[in-house]
Formats: sequence, structure tokens, C-alpha cells
Amino acid sequence: MCQYSVEAQDGTPNDWHFVHYVSRAVGGAGLIIMEMTDVEPDGRISNQDLGLWSDDQIPAYKRIITEVHKYGTKIGIQIAHAGRKAEDASQPVGASDIPVNVLQEESIRGESKLPRALSTQEVKEMVTKFKEAVGRAVQAGFDTIELHGAHGYLIHQFHSPGINNRTDEYGQDLAQFGVEVVQAARSVMPADMPLLMRISAIEYMDGGYQLEHSIEVAKRYKEAGVDIFHVSTGGEAPPGKLKPANHPGYQVPFARAFKQALNVPVIAVGNLNDPLLAEATVANGDADLVAVGRGMLNDPYWALHAIQTVTRKVDPPVQYQRGIYVR
Repeated sequence: MCQYSVEAQDGTPNDWHFVHYVSRAVGGAGLIIMEMTDVEPDGRISNQDLGLWSDDQIPAYKRIITEVHKYGTKIGIQIAHAGRKAEDASQPVGASDIPVNVLQEESIRGESKLPRALSTQEVKEMVTKFKEAVGRAVQAGFDTIELHGAHGYLIHQFHSPGINNRTDEYGQDLAQFGVEVVQAARSVMPADMPLLMRISAIEYMDGGYQLEHSIEVAKRYKEAGVDIFHVSTGGEAPPGKLKPANHPGYQVPFARAFKQALNVPVIAVGNLNDPLLAEATVANGDADLVAVGRGMLNDPYWALHAIQTVTRKVDPPVQYQRGIYVR
């Protein structure tokens, strides 16, 4: 969950990020995935977002990782580029020149800007930027890497038939850019480090792609080196005739479909804040992990409280044992 808390627009995590992530480790999270972190300054949604485009940024991430590890928690990072959704860029770049407001999406800053389609050479250079950011993340000590290929950001823009109007190789093969990013990431990751990809299983805009398309694209990403899919939906535009239900567990069926079609572990997400629903999602085999975002913004100790609810046993840090106990 983006914190929009970077100071001085330099993309480097600060004390807010340190306290935010470490407190979730204290709170019992098994795996923390740090927020969308971008491969270049103009790849951010806003200038208050994180980045990993410079070696100078590595120590601040290492500080967070070192402290998180003290509590037995693993930590990953979400590497991304916002593409046409980069709101503070003077001119966003994207897979094509189709602006977000053509799809009537409301920007958090008002009117969206007209993006410039990346040239073929620039697309290849962008793959290198992803590779270099992943390499810095590995150097910092992260346990896993997640590539953000969902919610209308750059990788999604390339594999979406409704957004990608290119005529070069990256338009003829919609999965090509994502495949090259995956391969580049794997080339600088330890062989035993899991590579995750977040992907929108369906789009919400009228005429958007559906499950069959995303699974076929995901098969290509799996062949290129993705180990686990973090399955979400939408985010590329406001809903058309297909509107999300937003009831508890509304995206779990898409995670289950990916798990069955691809035979890989999946992460389910989407209003799974109820510990019993989260437990059922894993216990019933619909997903292998559950991601809790807003629930952990509301409660840094959500994981400890969930363990307490489900198992009636909990082992909090000694400092908190007087307050977190089985009732």
C-alpha cells in the first residue's frame, strides 16, 4: 500500500517507512511486501513515492530489512513503473499514447496527462531499468521480488489489448515486454529467490480483457521465470458494465482459477480482513497465501490478532504479552 510519504522527492524511504514496516513485523506478519517502488523518477505515481533507481538509495532499504528480519518476518519489494498513470511526470510515458482520461478514469490529481508512447529502443532501455532496480533490491537484502503487472501500470499497459496500440514487436506480442522484464529480473536474482508477479486477472473497462487472456499471458510469464502470482483485478480504468462487487473475498475465485490453470502458488487479495475468511481461503486450497493491505493499515498487529482468533493461541513479543493474550 503506497504511503506517499517520501520527502524531498528523492524516492528514498525515511523514518515513516521504517516505523510502518517494522511495526508490521512486530505485529506478526509472515511476509511484508513493500509498496510500489519505481525504476525511474518519472515512473512514480507521485513524487512522494519510493524508488530504486540509484545505488544511493540502497542503505535506507537495508536498514528496514535488517530490523524486519529481527522479528522473524520475510520482506519483499514491489518493483514497478506507473507508465501513463505517473501523475507528477511532466509527460508520462506508456505502451501507447492513449491517455487515462479517454477511459474516463479519475486521477487523484485531477485531469490526467497525455502520455508519450515509448520508442522501441526506449522499451528495451526500460527493461534494463527494471533489471537494475531488481539488482539493487537483491543487494539491499530483500527475500523476494514482486513485479507489478496489475492495476494499469506499465507492464499491464503492454499486455492489455485495450491500451497497447503499438505496431512494433511489443504490439504484435502483448506479453513480450513483461517476458523480457521477468527474464531480466531473474538474471540478477539468486536462483532460489522467489519471483512474484502481481497481475489483474480481468479488466473493468468496457471491452477489457477477461480471465482467458490474463491466464494465457501469465503462462508466458511463468515460462520466463515467475514463481508465484499475486492475483488482483481491474485498476486500469473505472468500471464499465462490469463492476466489482467488493464483498469479502470477491477476488478469491480469480486466484483459484490461476492456481488451477498454472499449477503454481498464488496469493489471494481483496477484502480478506476477516481472519476466519483468510484462514478458509488457504485451508480450502483456493490460495497459498493471503495478502492483507487495508486491514494492516487499520491494525499493525492484524496477524497476531488473526492467529489469536483462529488458533486461540498466540505468542506475541514479550513486551506486548500483557495486552495480547488468549481470552
